[in-house]
Amino acid sequence: MMQSGKERKNIKAGIEVAIVLKQDQRSGDLTYGVVKDILTKSSFHPHGIKVRLEDGQVGRVKEIIEE
Repeated sequence: MMQSGKERKNIKAGIEVAIVLKQDQRSGDLTYGVVKDILTKSSFHPHGIKVRLEDGQVGRVKEIIEE
């Protein structure tokens, strides 16, 4: 079972994730990277926890690649 990107507890700085950028929400294109900051304050978000990647891109986590 893949970890959900909707729960904040599953996401930590340094893990690899797939996110959807704001401009890719329609197409659903995924962007891969390593989490730098967690931007969502709540413990759960139905569209995915918002994070900033190490390269500065911001989006919502769709998949967690590795722990």
